[in-house]
Amino acid sequence: MPARLSARLSAIAPSATLAVTNRAKDMKAQGEDVIGFGAGEPDFPTPDYIVEAAVVAARDPKNHRYTATNGLIELREAIAAKTLRDSGLEVDPANIVVTNGGKQAVFNTFQALLNPGDEVIIPAPYWTTYPEAVKLAGGVPVEVFAGPEAGYKVTVEQLEAARTDSTQAVLFVSPSNPTGAVYTPEETKAIGEWARDNDIWVITDEIYEHLVYDEAEFTSIAAVTEGLEKVVILNGVAKTYAMTGWRVGWLIGPSDLIKVVSTFQSHSTGNVANVSQRAAIAAVSGTLDEVHTMRESFDRRRKAMVEALNQINGFHCPTPKGAFYAYVDVREALGKTYAGQTPTTSSQLAELILQETGVALVPGEAFGPSGFLRLSYALGDDDLAEGLRRVRDFINSAA
Repeated sequence: MPARLSARLSAIAPSATLAVTNRAKDMKAQGEDVIGFGAGEPDFPTPDYIVEAAVVAARDPKNHRYTATNGLIELREAIAAKTLRDSGLEVDPANIVVTNGGKQAVFNTFQALLNPGDEVIIPAPYWTTYPEAVKLAGGVPVEVFAGPEAGYKVTVEQLEAARTDSTQAVLFVSPSNPTGAVYTPEETKAIGEWARDNDIWVITDEIYEHLVYDEAEFTSIAAVTEGLEKVVILNGVAKTYAMTGWRVGWLIGPSDLIKVVSTFQSHSTGNVANVSQRAAIAAVSGTLDEVHTMRESFDRRRKAMVEALNQINGFHCPTPKGAFYAYVDVREALGKTYAGQTPTTSSQLAELILQETGVALVPGEAFGPSGFLRLSYALGDDDLAEGLRRVRDFINSAA
């Protein structure tokens, strides 16, 4: 008798970050006092000028109909102009596909590039969706881990050690979710040249490009690597413009890949909602003034979070240089007794912290090896301070 459900889909691990966020919301709905550090979602409203563009678009009947699968030409032209402005990279609007959020861009890319058994090198810690998208496309994720002593950044030597005859692509994410690591221009170029010289696709996720701090600078691997033709750029409006719910992402790539992706999307979702696309045009075409204001708030919270985390016994947190996450090493906090329990994994520790303090954190198992916790600082200052106080008081009171 055939299996009741698809083995392929049944094998997918659920999104750990969404699971933590949803659990925190459920607990709040039941009246519990919960502070969630799980969501990678700015707490700011979408800027007014973007919302107004959507309101105007909703009243225009032309936006009530199907449009081109690969996106409104006005939006693709605006994305091309924005890419030149922000990355120094000139792209043809014809080489852009607008997707239903950044996740669809990730999913479409791996579906287009991978055949069964193809390997994708994924630096760890990684965003929880990447390996699942690779496996759904029939590929094999190959993890390469870089810990806090390396600034959570992999080297060319590590990538070369992981390369095999089956290596089809390498994932490159800077600034990083979940660690906040930002590769220098020199490090970025070295990885790009290694991929180019070994005829390997580079899939670069640039969605946190505007969220960098201190001396760090965003560098597009596609712009800094001469002759890098096998590259796919993933991006979207969610993080930069506080538009997570609008569901607009995109990918940029060579024409043969774009053709395959567009055909695939035509059978899966068709066009992105036109009202959201019109809002995205206003976002990427506008100034970065409000983006910079939000970044100032993230920067303030970043500093407060790192200082507070490093006051907790057994917690060690490098200072993140990008995105809005802190990735704290809690290996020294494991194996100790808290409230009568002795967690030996970061998953167990996160569960205990939630039970005892009402603070939701995402364990390192969601992003690679155990022994770490990810905290988003894209939440209000008061909640951030109170949540960290609860964790500090609980952990530091251990016998």
